Amino acid sequence: MARVPIVRVGATLIATVQDELCDSDVMLLQEELSATLERTGVHAVLLDLTTVQTVDSFLGRLLNDVAAEMRLLGAQTVIVGIQPAVAITLVELGLNLKGVTTALDVDKGMRLLQHSLRVHDLGRM
Repeated sequence: MARVPIVRVGATLIATVQDELCDSDVMLLQEELSATLERTGVHAVLLDLTTVQTVDSFLGRLLNDVAAEMRLLGAQTVIVGIQPAVAITLVELGLNLKGVTTALDVDKGMRLLQHSLRVHDLGRM
């Protein structure tokens, strides 16, 4: 089982996948992200999938579910580092991760989240 570390950097939770994920890994990640989000009250989640080389339909749906759950809990989520082979597989499976924001790498994902947090803060004024 691959444990995915979750660290808080400012107002963002960063989960960096370090090994290939099985279904139970993603379900555990979903539970841990939800609990950490609730405990910390942050408004942004960055999920780094750079090391993930393969996905199946169940894993693709779970990733979509993770982002949807984070959104329902009030956090903007960006998935970064999707490899070309993974993107092709997701498209072939008909899984377009609808409603999920993606970025090429961690830097671009953090910029997206920082912009989103600024807009969110302006809306609360």
